[in-house]
Formats: sequence, structure tokens, C-alpha cells
Amino acid sequence: MLKHLLQINKTCNLNLSRIQKIAIFISFLATFATAITLAQSYTQEGIASFYADKFEGRLTASGEKYKHSRLTAAHKTLPFGTIIKVTNLENQKTVEVKINDRGPYVANRIIDLSKSAAEQLGFINKGLVEVRIAILNPGDGKGNRYNTSQGVPAGDIVSEKEYYDFNIQRINPKGFGVQIGSYREMVNLVRLAENLKNSYRKKVTVKVSIIDTEKFYKIIVGREKSWQKAEQIKKKLTKRYPDCFIISYENM
Repeated sequence: MLKHLLQINKTCNLNLSRIQKIAIFISFLATFATAITLAQSYTQEGIASFYADKFEGRLTASGEKYKHSRLTAAHKTLPFGTIIKVTNLENQKTVEVKINDRGPYVANRIIDLSKSAAEQLGFINKGLVEVRIAILNPGDGKGNRYNTSQGVPAGDIVSEKEYYDFNIQRINPKGFGVQIGSYREMVNLVRLAENLKNSYRKKVTVKVSIIDTEKFYKIIVGREKSWQKAEQIKKKLTKRYPDCFIISYENM
């Protein structure tokens, strides 16, 4: 009798374990399905623009290089790697692009498209157009796993096996430097700073600014005593960063 009761108890425990596993699996499927449904139901309407020619070859916020020929785009919040369909609401033309950059930071604009994407939507001559965007495939946040159906290459990405030695300290610099850009995210900031130091053999400074409760990171090359020396650095940097400009640390 006792042996029989123990066998029943063991069987109940096994069944309970299986029921728990099934319940957990069903819960996972429900969560996954909900995430997919939310992603697929996401739409946004607003004004689209496209990258100017000067951005060709520059690093995006994801670490990839921008190429006019690739179907990519910049969005303020969607994860890197997200594949979206963009519809031109004026002519109903569509294109699929991958999010690999942040922006545009211009009022009333929701997306900045690569030049080839803008060509497919037919608004190159207009410059701006009203569009609708919808998620086709949620990104992984890295920008290097998902490509569009048009076969957009993954591009140049930051290796996950790169290591850097940090020697950071707060400073109160004086003199002049050359600011090459202002970034909202820390993504790729370390790699860019290292490349600048190695390429130009100059000190690189990062200034943190807060504008409307948001942080911006400004990368500045050089700490020169005179404007003339900073001008020499600027001439070298202009080839790769045409929008760079000289700043005075004391006046920033």
C-alpha cells in the first residue's frame, strides 16, 4: 500500500513538472507573439529627408559606414538592425530599409533615408516628402544581423572582440581644438576617439553637454595654445570631416 502511494506521488510530481514546463513554454510563446504583433502594428507618419552627398563613407551611430548605394536609414528610437517599410504617401511607392543610424535631429522629420532609398521612393528632386513607416523585422540593437529583401550588405561593424584600455579623468582644458562632431549616443565613440588619436597623433577630448535634458558628446581633436596651430589641424581633418570647426575651450 505504501509503495503504491509513493508511486502515485512520484507520478503526480512528474506530471506537475511537465505541466509547469508546458505553462512556461506557452507563456513564452504568448510573450513572443505579443512582441511580434506590437512590432508589426507599429506605424509612424511624418516627413522624410535623405542624406547629403557629404556623408558618403562616414561612420553611422551603429558603427557601419554610410553608403549611398545601401538601403539604410536613420531613426531617433528604433533599434539598429530594424527592417522597416517606408511608403511615399504622395505616389504610394515603397522601399525596405535597415536602421543603422540616429536622426534626423530636425523638427518635424521622422526619418533620414539613404540616397538610393530616396530614389526608389521618387523624391530626390523634392528633398522632403510625407511618408509612413512600418516595422517588418525588429532589430537586435546591433545593426549587423538583419538585411532587407533587396540584399543590403551588413556593412562595416564594430567587432564584438575589441578591447580598449581606459584612462579617463576630468580635465579643464585651455586653448583651442577642432570639433568634428556631436553625438547623442556612446555607440562607437570610443572607437572613433582611438582612430583619431592614431591617425592625427593629437589628444582627443570628449565634452559632455546637456540640452533639453538630453546628453550630447562632442569630440574635439587637439589642445593647442594658438588659433593658428588649431587651424593646421583643421586643414588635415577637413578631408574626412568637412563640417569640423575650431573651438575655444574657455568659451564652450
